[in-house]
Parts: sequence; structure tokens; C-alpha cells
Amino acid sequence: MPAKAIMVQGTGSHVGKSVLAAALCRIFAQDGYRVAPFKAQNMSNNSDVTPEGGEISRAQSEQAKAAGVTSSVLMNPILLKPTTDVGAQVIVLGQSVGTMTAREYQTYKPKLLNVITQSLEKLSRQADILVIEGAGSPAEINLKADDLVNMWVAKQLNAPVLLVGDIDRGGVFAQLVGTMELLDEDERRLVRGFVINKFRGDPTLLTSGLRWLEARYGRPVLGVLPYLHNLDVAEEDSLPSASLKLRSSSHPTNGTVTIAVIRLPRMSNFTDFDALRREPDVHLQFLDAPPSETSLPDAVILPGTKSTIADLSFIRRQQLDRYLQRCREAGREVIGVCGGFQMLGQRLLDPDRIEAARTEAEGLGWLPFETRFHREKTVCHVLGHHVESGLPVSGYEIHMGRLQSPSARRPVVQITQRSQQPTDDHDGMQSEDGGVWGTYLHGLFDEAAFRRWWLNRLRARRHLPPLSVSAVAPPEAAFDQWASVVRSHLNMNAIYEFIKF
Repeated sequence: MPAKAIMVQGTGSHVGKSVLAAALCRIFAQDGYRVAPFKAQNMSNNSDVTPEGGEISRAQSEQAKAAGVTSSVLMNPILLKPTTDVGAQVIVLGQSVGTMTAREYQTYKPKLLNVITQSLEKLSRQADILVIEGAGSPAEINLKADDLVNMWVAKQLNAPVLLVGDIDRGGVFAQLVGTMELLDEDERRLVRGFVINKFRGDPTLLTSGLRWLEARYGRPVLGVLPYLHNLDVAEEDSLPSASLKLRSSSHPTNGTVTIAVIRLPRMSNFTDFDALRREPDVHLQFLDAPPSETSLPDAVILPGTKSTIADLSFIRRQQLDRYLQRCREAGREVIGVCGGFQMLGQRLLDPDRIEAARTEAEGLGWLPFETRFHREKTVCHVLGHHVESGLPVSGYEIHMGRLQSPSARRPVVQITQRSQQPTDDHDGMQSEDGGVWGTYLHGLFDEAAFRRWWLNRLRARRHLPPLSVSAVAPPEAAFDQWASVVRSHLNMNAIYEFIKF
């Protein structure tokens, strides 16, 4: 029997569609159903790699974890990764098909309708319930004619729609009413109820407004979800810069180590550092300019980026290269991940202008290699062990650049498996003193034993005693916590009625 479907749409971006979809995935899975998340098109530089070696949005990857299923390219058949203010790399079923301007993509979109419907059909045969997420707002009147992610998807499955508004930013009733008024009648019929998200305070103060909304549209307010300060579930796909400050951990104390992450304009996969943020002895901060204080962090990390050469120029404009040099001279570790790793080399070569308008740039020059960008993208899962510690590690690679280096490398990771195929390879490079090192592996710090080994190395330089692997709750525990909150504030009986189970 084809799967039932429920769709989460919002009055705008960052209202909580992704986290509500994740909660529903968890709840349905807890109730014994086979669940699959779905988002037809996502725009995000936060991506993950499926076991078959395809690239999808991190949000759908996290929702798959919440559902207890293996991620698949069918769950996010179209991923747009912005490279500039006017262009994006287009990923279809996990593979790059090129970089397009917004206008070029509009011309290309009709070719993707079959990709979406076929993905839905295949997922529907694998699941009992599809939890579908919309994008932005369904009421953008300038975009509705070419919609392939909001109401167009809901119509394909006749899926009941939950419309979410964010009360924390104010004007939630105007958000909901404005959205409903701009929808066509056949679209309004699909909206089965409202959800108000991120509420602080006494919910009874909302009663008169909720009753008015229900009377106007003849649809129930299904729940008022509370604002959770420590919600550790992946949020919207493209977090604003201010949100990175919120992802920083607590203020430093005498027993903590400080880790600075350079906040690049085109930063990708900032979730690489979430596991560090959870550690009790880590103060994590994001920097887009040299800090005014004279103290230096114990380590500074150059993260992944969607445009390495452009963000390297940003580092120099902001004089962050001088800050990194100060850190290096003071004996602090400097680490690069993916694009950040490429910056640590001697030169970056992009003769075909795959990532940037410039064809060449000088790197920071701390590691003896060059990077050349190729049209063929490397996308794979990786298993191996950290060379120095001998500890097992895993992660995933997503990059267009390839290392060109002398044969006498000092690798960081010995790779034993790529995308489920055995191999004898290596990743990364480090300086002779180990103070500068880089890796292509996203997710390296997710490995608890390796993470603690590295943090203890930083602690030793500060003459702090080592700590054992902390009993940090696994990321999956956050899904259970959030699902419990949503169950207690959302009318799940009504939702089950909508999908006719």
C-alpha cells in the first residue's frame, strides 16, 4: 500500500519546519511505523553523504536518523549549494550537474519534476508514512508559478499540510493570516491545521487569538510549541550568522580549553563542531574578525567552505591571516577541514573557474601541497584510523579540489574504506611539529574517543589534567527529548486522523 503523507510548511524561513518534521519522524517511528523524510528541493551548504555516496541536505539526513532509517538521495532529490550571491551548484539525486545562475536554474527546473515524482513514488513503496518538509513560504506570489517544493508537492499526494508560524519573531497571527490569504483556494483546502512555534510564557494569553484564527479559517490550532533554549536538533538548513553565536558554548573558565572557528561567508557544514560544543571543558567561539582581547585560543579551526578562494580572500581582508600567524607562533594548533585544509597549502589552482572567478590564489603556505579543482566531485563515506593516536575515525568527503603534494606526506588519517569499498589510502597532512594539520573528513570530531584524545592534548599544553571520554548523551537522545516535548504540546490524535491511520 502506498505510504500516507503529512507535510510541514511554514510562513517563512527559520520558523521551525525542519525540527517539527524531525519530531514527527521520531514520533511515528516510536509508534511502530516505517517513516521516510522528504524535501523536494533544499538550498543549503550544510550537507551529508548517504551510504551509496550521494550528497543530500544535512536536515534530511538528520530527519532520517530521527526516523531510524538509512539516509537516501530520494529524501532530498534536489540540493542547491550557493557558491555566490547569484549562483549555486545544483545536486540532483546526490550528484552535481553543474553550477547555474538563478535564471539558468529557472529554465532547468521543468526537467526536475519527474525526478521529484519518481523519488516520491520509490520512497512511498519503502515507508508507511512520508514526513514532507516545505521550503521558505508557500505564499511567495512571485515564485508560485514555478513551485516544486511546497504546494505542488502537497497536491501530488493530496497531503494534509500543517502550517507553522514563529511567534518568537513577533506577528505570528499576521504571518498565518497573510499566508492563508495569499494561497489559492485549492491550496488552502490542503491546510488542515496551524502550529505556533517558539512560544515563551503563559499560553493562556494566546487563547483569544487562537479562537479567532480557528473561527476565521475553520481549522484547529494543533499546538503551541515552547521555545527550547537547549534544543540540540538540527534546525533550518541555512542558519544566519547570528545563530552561529548561539551555537557557541559557555564562557571559558580555568578548566576549559578555547577553540575558535573562523566564520567564513560561505562556510559549509558548521555541524562539524557541534560535538565539540557539547563537551563540558570546551569553550567554542566563532570569529569573523580578530578579537580585541590579547589572549589566544588553544586551537583555531578553518572550516569547510563552498568557495575556498573567495573565502581565503575574506580571511586576508579581515587580517585573520595575521591572527592565525600569531596563533601559530604562540604554539596554538591551527586546523583546516576540507576547504579550510586547502587554504593551509601553498597554492590553489582553478583553471576552469569551477569554484571562483579567479584561476589561482596563494595559500597560507603552512603545508607543502597545492590544490587543483576538478569538475568531478569527490563524495564518499570514509572509515579509517587516526595515524598518531591509532584510534578509529569516520566521516565523509565532499569536495571539488584534489591534493597535489610531494610523495613524503605526513597523513592524518589512514583510510581503510571509502563508500563501503575496502581501500588502502590516506587523508590529510600535518606539519613536522604537528601544530598545523588538515583533513578532508567532515565529521571527524564526532568520534568520541578521538575527540577526547585531541582535547586532552590541548589540555596537556595548558598543564590541565586529562579527562576521560565524557558521558555526553548521544545525538539521538535529543530526538527523543524533542519528540516528547512535541507529543505533549501537539494534537497527535488529530494528525493521525488527517493521515487516516
